[in-house]
Amino acid sequence: MADSRVPTPTAEHRRIAAEGFERARQVITTGNFDYGIRLLLTCCKIDPANLIYRQELRRSQKAKHNNNLRGGMFSFLTTASPKAKLKTAKRTRDYLKALEYGEQVLTRNPWDLGTQMDMAEAADAVGLLDVAIFILDQARQKHGSDPSLNRRLARLFEKRGNFAQAIKLWELVRKAVPADVEATHKAKDLAASETIQRGQYENAMEGGSSLHKVQAARAAAEQDRSRTEVTHLAAKIEADPTSPQPYLQLALAHRRAGRFEEALDVLRKGLGPTGQNFDIAQDIAELELEPFRKNLSLAEEKLKSSPGDDELRKIRVRLLKEINTREIELFRMKADRNPGELGHRLELGVRLLRAGQTEEAIAELQQARKDARQQGKAAMYLGFCFKGRNNWRLAQRNFEEAMKTLPATEEASRKEVLYQLAQGCADAGDLPQAMDFGHELANLDFGYRGISKLIDEWQDKLQKA
Repeated sequence: MADSRVPTPTAEHRRIAAEGFERARQVITTGNFDYGIRLLLTCCKIDPANLIYRQELRRSQKAKHNNNLRGGMFSFLTTASPKAKLKTAKRTRDYLKALEYGEQVLTRNPWDLGTQMDMAEAADAVGLLDVAIFILDQARQKHGSDPSLNRRLARLFEKRGNFAQAIKLWELVRKAVPADVEATHKAKDLAASETIQRGQYENAMEGGSSLHKVQAARAAAEQDRSRTEVTHLAAKIEADPTSPQPYLQLALAHRRAGRFEEALDVLRKGLGPTGQNFDIAQDIAELELEPFRKNLSLAEEKLKSSPGDDELRKIRVRLLKEINTREIELFRMKADRNPGELGHRLELGVRLLRAGQTEEAIAELQQARKDARQQGKAAMYLGFCFKGRNNWRLAQRNFEEAMKTLPATEEASRKEVLYQLAQGCADAGDLPQAMDFGHELANLDFGYRGISKLIDEWQDKLQKA
């Protein structure tokens, strides 16, 4: 039976995929969809978890068929073989192969519902939840009212902790199948999560009716101003759809008004006409993070009142992982675009470290350390990297460098570095050095992570020795 785990691409493989992706975007802008799609298929094969590659592939597949919602002529004949291979791969649990065969089908017909349902199941089986959601969300372009599709996508959104999207889809299922008990139950159950946020707003507005009226009047005036701005910017886009600035400005206007979905829609529509403008692509990545951050905040708020809820804890962990994965791609994009801005390298290195990609994290952080502004933080995280690799000598060297270069205002970081130095020296058997670092930390914060008790323990060991 095939191994269903998703292997992490090496740094070299990532480089090859990134170069192939850039080449694909270049040839697609010239109308050479066949070659571009072949390159993108290779990118997805090398790095199946990379959503940016798959998004570009799907856009290109649809553009090849002029977004006709039916695919190529006689596609039902030309897709028979890859469909059969997809079914076999899924049955034998070779899920990554299933995704590859599925993309072959979608190259001929990007709106094939059964194939997208099978691919989403395969992606979910290997932990590619974001890929699974993307695949089904794309299927809704043509099959948006299909209750089976909406049901499966609602479950995936719920699994990811995106309650707002899940509620909308369960409502669509309930409307399509009024007798569906699960849809009715789920819509009501998940709505309770959204009520928390609304309740906080309503409680803040209770009392002071005159103040409420003033605030309402101001809000109405702001809405009028926003509508005028939106109308003006929409006209500018219509006059010159290839200019990126009106798209960016219109998206910003929607964001200020809290209309995040409208902002995303504007940016996505502008990506093609502007030739995949970098600023638009970057803003899309930023905006797509917002629902995850919102749901993480909601999950953490609910955990305060229900700290023993294991399901909530699992949702929180999944959201943290999802946010980190997306931020890796975002900061990789920024770092590649602006190689001289080493702050992006620092942010990328930190997130790679969180994801357990230590080798890549070290490479990025060592680059970031060349910038004096980033030196202290970069050295600190390099210390964590080398400690994770069980190389205390290099870890200690970087932690000590961090203590020399971290500004005094970074008190929390300095205390953590001192703790790491004290604990690391103790673990390495250098108790006198551990005591020195421990006392320096205790002088700053006597209760920090139990350092006072550790000092006593190390003192006892020294006396016994």
